[in-house]
Amino acid sequence: MCRIISIVNQKGGVGKTTTTINLAVALVNIGKRVLCVDLDPQANLTMGFGYSNADEIETRKIEDLLVAPQTQETTDYILQAYGVDFIPASISLAGMDNHLMNRMCRESILENVLKKHKLRYDFILIDCLPSLGILTINALTACDEVIIPVQSQYYAAKGLTGLIDTISMVKANLNHELAIAGIIFTMVDKRSKHQKEVVEVVTAYSGEKIKVFQNSIPQSVKVSDNQSKGVPIIGEKNNAVAKAYEAVARELLEVKS
Repeated sequence: MCRIISIVNQKGGVGKTTTTINLAVALVNIGKRVLCVDLDPQANLTMGFGYSNADEIETRKIEDLLVAPQTQETTDYILQAYGVDFIPASISLAGMDNHLMNRMCRESILENVLKKHKLRYDFILIDCLPSLGILTINALTACDEVIIPVQSQYYAAKGLTGLIDTISMVKANLNHELAIAGIIFTMVDKRSKHQKEVVEVVTAYSGEKIKVFQNSIPQSVKVSDNQSKGVPIIGEKNNAVAKAYEAVARELLEVKS
């Protein structure tokens, strides 16, 4: 059974794209079939998979699928990198909010796009933009679960309340089966007392309501270096971040959707 998971946080720079890419590659290495969806006009996921000029990709992109008739059955918009299938994005996705606001059933357009892929994949991971607008609402309506990357800093953690309220609203009105798979702490410096306090506060706030993944993602300059080259950190030998994402992937398989 396919699990559709949105990687969501309205704050930028918390590791959503890094988490999506490396979690996808880790799941593929375990033997799972994975499709990623780039739902961010910055197209960081597309670039992170090695397509540095996302706007020049000739294949159709996610924005084209959101405006196309839902009866289309071709899959010529799917690219592949590192064993992961993915649907790219480009800067033209930035104007999609205004376009979707005038559409019938605007919150479920992405859900209809992804329906035909559910039999082909074990996981569909949606990399969301740093916003709680209509595109993110579409992602929350289309998915079964949410993963929330949280940087272990005060302001990053403070925005959790608004995000969780939005998830609760979507669950109540649009997607009754929506669940939070868990919070992942990213860019963690275990030497920092302040970061440890933030982790403790968020964990205590979450309590039994929201799972916090046991494995956190350590801070590493190597991640940025790899991203600039379009190369996932998974596969780097003896790398703490790679090992952490591999552990998160195994932990995710233990979480029942």
